[in-house]
Amino acid sequence: MTVLLFRDDAYLRTCETTVTGVDERGIRLAATVFYPAGGGQPGDTGVLRFAEGEAAIVDTVKGEGPDEVIHVPATGSPLPARGSPVTAEIDWQRRYRHMRFHTCLHLLCAAVPYPVTGGRIQADKAHLDFDLQGESVDKEAIEAKLNALIRAGHRVTPRWVTDEALAASPELVRTMSVKPPIGQGRVRLLEVEGVDLQACGGTHLASTAEVGPVAVLKIRSEGKRNKRITVAFAGEAAEP
Repeated sequence: MTVLLFRDDAYLRTCETTVTGVDERGIRLAATVFYPAGGGQPGDTGVLRFAEGEAAIVDTVKGEGPDEVIHVPATGSPLPARGSPVTAEIDWQRRYRHMRFHTCLHLLCAAVPYPVTGGRIQADKAHLDFDLQGESVDKEAIEAKLNALIRAGHRVTPRWVTDEALAASPELVRTMSVKPPIGQGRVRLLEVEGVDLQACGGTHLASTAEVGPVAVLKIRSEGKRNKRITVAFAGEAAEP
């Protein structure tokens, strides 16, 4: 198991830790600030620095066991030995964009109160797929609602509930395609104060105001009932 420092403080950029394993999949650490890909959010990239050199980390993924994180080095990077002390540092600018997008997607859940069937965060845009159950939505109205929620500066905080509490409140699981891990005794929730509360293990901002203005790029059909709503940061909106 790896101590997941980003769970309690998504703003941590570096940590001092120890290598617990190295194999063909990558490098395992005793503790990490690197977020492993999951829930539509990409894994972090960055660097591990140690006495003999540094390893560029090109991806971070989940391992086999609970809370096992594998740091994937670039081909040809030197590798630290097991037991070595290392400094782990994420690509902060990339991570912060992911935090802004992920928090924005929680606001999108509030603006479009229908079941979520999928989603993905990319470098220049993010989307959620909704089962609208035959209902129609308006692009301009969603964009206006999103930006109002962002400007309001709602506080964003993680908290935990027991597996039993989650089972008793199924509405806390909004994403139909990705279920939170059950069986470890507790599940992490993400609360946007007064706006949204749902199970989520991703990294987020402390306030919705940090998201900044956004634009709804497009709404397109994904099957008979699903609609994909894609957002980007205003002023740098990618092509739909």
